[in-house]
Amino acid sequence: SAGAPKPLPSSGPKSLREMPHPLATSSSEEMGPALTPSPDLLLPRSIGDKDLSLPNGTPVDTSSPASSSSLLNRLQLDDDLDGETRDLFVTVDDPKKHVCTMETYITYRVTTKTTRAEFDLPEYSVRRRYQDFDWLRNKLEESQPTHLIPPLPEKFVVKGVVDRFSEEFVETRRKALDKFLKRITDHPVLSFNEHFNVFLTAKDLNAYKKQGMALLSKMGESVKYVTGGYKLRSRPLEFAAIGEYLDTFSLKLGTIDRIAQRIIKEQLEYLVELREYGPVYSTWGGLEVELSEPLEGVSACIGNCCTALEELSEDMTEDFLPVLREYILYSESMKNVLKKRDQVQAEYEAKLEAVALKKEDRPKVPTDVEKCQDRVECFNADLKADMERWQNNKRQDFRQLLMGMADKNIQYYEKCLTAWESIIPLLQDKPETK
Repeated sequence: SAGAPKPLPSSGPKSLREMPHPLATSSSEEMGPALTPSPDLLLPRSIGDKDLSLPNGTPVDTSSPASSSSLLNRLQLDDDLDGETRDLFVTVDDPKKHVCTMETYITYRVTTKTTRAEFDLPEYSVRRRYQDFDWLRNKLEESQPTHLIPPLPEKFVVKGVVDRFSEEFVETRRKALDKFLKRITDHPVLSFNEHFNVFLTAKDLNAYKKQGMALLSKMGESVKYVTGGYKLRSRPLEFAAIGEYLDTFSLKLGTIDRIAQRIIKEQLEYLVELREYGPVYSTWGGLEVELSEPLEGVSACIGNCCTALEELSEDMTEDFLPVLREYILYSESMKNVLKKRDQVQAEYEAKLEAVALKKEDRPKVPTDVEKCQDRVECFNADLKADMERWQNNKRQDFRQLLMGMADKNIQYYEKCLTAWESIIPLLQDKPETK
C-alpha cells in the first residue's frame, strides 16, 4: 500500500553511491556526478593487481593495503583538494603560559579572517586553552552526529615527555590544534556550525559553556541516534569494507608508530655514546703531537655527526610521530561514526519489524519509520562524503610526510658523508714517519 514503509536502500542490491543525499535536490541533472568510492577502499583489489614501480624503476610490494609503498604510489596527486574557493581562514599561534593560584595552563591565540555573512566582523582574535578546543569537539559531536569530527591531540603528555610546558611540547601541541581547526574550517558542513562560530568569536567562552545543550542545532536534534538495545542484522557491504579498512589501517599505523618510537629511542642512546666517543679522540690527540691534527679531525667529524643525528631525531619526534598519532585517532573517530550509523540502521530495522507485526498500527507507524529511514540515508550520505574527504586529506598528508622523511634522511647521511670526507685529506697529506 502507499503508506507502507520503504525498504532500506543500502541493504538491497542498489549501490550506496547511487543514493542521493536526503537534503539534496530531487533532480538528477542538478545533483551532478555521484560520489565514487575512494581508491583506498578498493586498495587490495585495484592496486594489488597492477605491477608498480618507483620512479627509479624499482618494483614495489603492494600486498599490504596500508603499506608505505602503496602511499608512495600516489605522489602525483594535486596539492589542492577540490579547488574550493575559501572564505574562512583560521590560525593558532602565540602560546602563552598562565600561572594561577589553583593551576598553570597554556593559552593559544586563535585568529580568524573571513568574508562570510554569518560573522559580524571580518577578523577576530581570541585566546583559547586546550579544554576550550575539547569543548568545541564535544559540541560538534553532539550537534553533527552524522559527520566525522577531526581528532584533538591527546590531552596527556606523550610517553617519555615529562614537561608539558616545555617549548617543544607546546609547539607540537600548537601545530596539532592549528591543524584541528583547519580541518573543521575546510569542511563544508562543520565550518558553518554555530558552536564553531562561537568558539572563533566569543570573548568569554565560559558563558556559552554554561548554556549546555541550549545551542544544539536543529540538525543535531533531528539526527539524534539511539543507544538502546537495537542490534544490526548485517552491515551493508560498502560500510563493511570501510570498517575492515579502518581496522587494518589503524593496526598498520600502530605498528609503524611503535617501531618509530623504538628507532628514536635507539638513536638517542646512540647519540649519548657518540658524545662520549668524540672527545676521546681529542684527548688522545693531546698526547700524540704527530697525530693531533687527524685525531682532532676525527673528533670534530663525530661532533658533526652528533649534530646531524640530533636534528634527525627531532624531526622524527616533532613532525613524523604526530601525524601517525593523528591518523590513528582519526580512524577511531571514523569507527565511532560508523557505529552510530549502524545503531540508526538497527533502529530502522526494528521499526520495520514492529510494523510487520502490528498491521493495525499502519496509519501511525510509517511516518515514524520513514523519519528513521531518512536518518539512515543522511548518515550514509554524510559518512561517504566525509570518508572521501578524509581519504583525500590522508593521501596528501602522507605524501608530504614520506617525502619529508626521505629528505631528512638524505640530509642526515649527506652531512655525515661530508664530515667523514673532510678528514681524508688530513690522513693522506700527513708525511710518513721513518
